[in-house]
Amino acid sequence: PAPLSVHAEVSSEITWYLKEAVKKSKGKCKVYPAPFDVRLPKNGETADEKIFTVVQPDISVVCDLSKIDKRGCCGAPDMIVEVFSPSTGKRDLNEKFSLYEEAGVKEYWLVYPEAKAVLVFLRQDDGKYNDGTIYEENTKIPIHIFDNHTINWEDIFEN
Repeated sequence: PAPLSVHAEVSSEITWYLKEAVKKSKGKCKVYPAPFDVRLPKNGETADEKIFTVVQPDISVVCDLSKIDKRGCCGAPDMIVEVFSPSTGKRDLNEKFSLYEEAGVKEYWLVYPEAKAVLVFLRQDDGKYNDGTIYEENTKIPIHIFDNHTINWEDIFEN
């Protein structure tokens, strides 16, 4: 079944603000909401028949546009946002966390609509994610892949 309406609303709001951040930074990044295939190759293999890991994050931000092809993204997006839902939450926090970390996703957001919180993981120099930072009520959430851009917590969760 489709996600709950709150999932769609939160995802839509974040997508809009990420697109605005791209415009303001005059960047060449693109924001892709689901459904959008992200193919995560192993060992540098980019031939489709050698890629066995395909995910559809709620939101993907890709700044290396050479990774975009007619099938989606081949390689790690710069940022991925997953909106927590009870049916996928465990997978988002465990399996996808490991996949995204290993693939080289720089910034990974887990958004919890019911708790009205965002957990942000950043890839460190050693290739591992940090312990994560929780953003809750009345805070600005930095978009680390875009210098000096934030999303106000209220803009995501006010409704």
